[in-house]
Amino acid sequence: MKKKTVAILCAALAVVLAGMGLLWYFFRSGGSEEDGTVVYVNTVAQLTGILQGNGLQNRFAGTVESKNTWKVEKNTEKTVKEIYVEAGQTVQQGTPLFSYDTDQFQANLEQAQLDLERGQNEISSMRDNISQLQQEKKSAPKDQQASLTLEIQQAELDLKKKEYEVKSKQSEIDGLRDDILNATVVSEIAGVVKTINTDDSNSMNYGNSDNSFITVLETGSFQVKGSINEQNMGSISEGMRVIVHSRADSGKTWTGTVSKIDLENAQAAGNLYGMASSDGSATQSSNYPFYVELDTSDGLMLGQHVYVEADDGQGTEPKTGLWLPEYYINDIASGPYVWADNGNNRLEKRSLELGAYDESTMEYEIKSGLTEEDAITFPEDGLEEGMKTVLSEDGSLGLYEPNYDPSEEMMEDGAGDIPADGEAIGGADSGGMDMGDGTGMDDLSGTDGEELLQESTGEAEISGETDSEELQNAGSEVEAP
Repeated sequence: MKKKTVAILCAALAVVLAGMGLLWYFFRSGGSEEDGTVVYVNTVAQLTGILQGNGLQNRFAGTVESKNTWKVEKNTEKTVKEIYVEAGQTVQQGTPLFSYDTDQFQANLEQAQLDLERGQNEISSMRDNISQLQQEKKSAPKDQQASLTLEIQQAELDLKKKEYEVKSKQSEIDGLRDDILNATVVSEIAGVVKTINTDDSNSMNYGNSDNSFITVLETGSFQVKGSINEQNMGSISEGMRVIVHSRADSGKTWTGTVSKIDLENAQAAGNLYGMASSDGSATQSSNYPFYVELDTSDGLMLGQHVYVEADDGQGTEPKTGLWLPEYYINDIASGPYVWADNGNNRLEKRSLELGAYDESTMEYEIKSGLTEEDAITFPEDGLEEGMKTVLSEDGSLGLYEPNYDPSEEMMEDGAGDIPADGEAIGGADSGGMDMGDGTGMDDLSGTDGEELLQESTGEAEISGETDSEELQNAGSEVEAP
């Protein structure tokens, strides 16, 4: 009878375990869709291509500009008569840029010459008067000597003042003659006219605006001006080697060195990724200009738009074939594969045939098993074949579990990591685990520790006796029939 009872109990237990296994399999395999769990994937072309914020290298927009700039400041006391150039025009050294109105200069010159002649005549008369006073003083009585001396001194002082006025007038005449002679302003360098700011504040711009009347950019001496956001400031540093790519022709590249990051001229800009703060306002960030000194500027044009990226050894010429970063590949040594979309929005392990390895970029050549159109994800724990995949629109990759609670995982991990006797908890050096009241596990010694151990042992014995009694009662109920 006892054997029959044990057999029945074992059968019942087997049925329960089988049911639990089916439930576990059902929720494990089908739960990913019911609870919203998906795996975000992205195409190989997107992950290895030239894309801002989603490629292997951050690329920054830039513009080719001149290293040297010549600026002409307009004389506010003069009137511009004619402008001979326009924005964007190429000029040579000595090319006329504009001219001042000389009519007023000529009138002022004629008046100054009359004033000079009048002053010179007055000086001659004053000198004659002083000579006459000196002669009178020689024959004058003693009581008139003092007054004549004072009169002569005053006349000599007036003469010096007049001589100074005449000298100043002569300088004015020389300046007016120079203004007339140099009324036409010419370029001192060969280059391109960047800006022309007219009197009515309307400007014709070739590039950024400038406060000078005319700005000329020197040709033949180029640099690249780029812009970096405060959020990716760590991607660029002064002295870093960079590669400059032509936007129009991806096959054309140049190399250079970051010469300066201008942190003093920040420009506020809205976040291009559409992020918002907690109060609903758009997140703001700052852009900073940086400059690249080129090794050579052959083939570049002033104002040309380019991309700038850090030179990490990828070289200036692109590699042929398909290359994938090694961190996407699993089991490289034994059986390389990637987690990929199977074409039906399901995840699968895709076996690969690897070729050469590039140590400078840490990439493997993919000979077979993957194309640029295939979508893959970043390998991580929790991925399983058959999971639902979604093509990412914002560059996100990997497993997404909307009901994931990290606290549950922490509790599970904590429950399974019960230390052995004498083993420290959480890496503590000594003192044991803190019990919250200032005592530790090591403090539970002596009488208090023995009482706690006895209480725990007693509870275990009671629990064991209860389980034994319930099992015997269950056996009696089975034997009753």
